[in-house]
Amino acid sequence: MRASRSRVVTLLAGPLLATMIGCGQSAPPAPIAAKAPERPNDPQHAGITEPHGDHSPHHGGLVLMNGDVHYEVVMDPSGKYALWFSDELREDLPATIATNVRLVVTRAKGPEESVALTLDDAGESWIGQGRPITAEENAIVKVSYDLRGEPHEVEIPFVAGSR
Repeated sequence: MRASRSRVVTLLAGPLLATMIGCGQSAPPAPIAAKAPERPNDPQHAGITEPHGDHSPHHGGLVLMNGDVHYEVVMDPSGKYALWFSDELREDLPATIATNVRLVVTRAKGPEESVALTLDDAGESWIGQGRPITAEENAIVKVSYDLRGEPHEVEIPFVAGSR
């Protein structure tokens, strides 16, 4: 994964868990600035027509899979989060393909933080705003949602780099 100049974030995929937590939020957060999709531009990925051939981030996050559906988790040290869905060929899917979308941030010190995720204005992603994560405090971000009636959950270690 490439790091952008505006932020340096190291993301690692973690194990699946069974606990699901969520909460409400009074006002929807501001969306993460949309970036043009970053399609692979190298000989290895040129002209991808095979399902699951492209696992590059299109929105600057970490790409994971749930069956034939890819999902990209974008985590910013400022506390902004986004979740995008795409099909097996990495064509964008509407965010409403998932329901009951939740995010929980666990830091080494302090209580868990439930971050409410809401649909962005275009219905393309789920977005949320939590407390910033500093370089000194690493966190675990638990993302959970229901897809076609089946629950899915993943924990992702989140290490915020210096700006």
